[in-house]
Amino acid sequence: MFVVIVGGGKVGSHVAKLLLEEGHEVRVIDSREDILVKLHRELPAEVIHGGDGTDPLRLEQTGIKRAHVLAAVTGNDETNLVAASLARFEFKVPRIIARVNNPRNQWLFTPEMGVDVAINQADMMGKLIIEEMSLGDMMTLLKLRKGEVELVEEKIHETSVVNGRAVKDIVWPDQCTLAAVIRKGDVITPNGSTVLQAYDEVLAVVRATQRGELAKLLGRQ
Repeated sequence: MFVVIVGGGKVGSHVAKLLLEEGHEVRVIDSREDILVKLHRELPAEVIHGGDGTDPLRLEQTGIKRAHVLAAVTGNDETNLVAASLARFEFKVPRIIARVNNPRNQWLFTPEMGVDVAINQADMMGKLIIEEMSLGDMMTLLKLRKGEVELVEEKIHETSVVNGRAVKDIVWPDQCTLAAVIRKGDVITPNGSTVLQAYDEVLAVVRATQRGELAKLLGRQ
């Protein structure tokens, strides 16, 4: 895929590196001389473009018309929103991702403004801290459907209500599917007769809103 990144700071440069490692074609736009110097030490020269990411002409010169994705990740919400809107409505880029720096501006980053996915770092960090405080050892391995569904992993505590019980005898959250059980290094495909044991590592796909219910089943009582 061809991805245009507006903003070459720490976030933009890191995203560019990850995308390049995955084999994608990337262009990074930034107008700051010190950032451009830094980018030239970290990225291939053809990736780096000096200029204003809210300038339609500069975006066009960067190849925005053939981009599959635009990621606006500067530290300025106004810049990110203008770049996102231009990419969507002027250049018809199919997928727009924008960084939200100030949580108070979250309401502006909507599909009506051209944004498909708004990444609010402060909000994400806050929710992550709350989850980790309340859900013990449960770990999120992957978020799907814009965070609505998660692949999670947790080791069954010895005091858990599921310890020693068959899968079919446990009342699981409505939207939860067991994907695998890892026991002493062996991967088990669970079925109704599988008896869960303390210290089994359970991998499950669960609706994010029901993650807490699953954590209560598997964790310390």
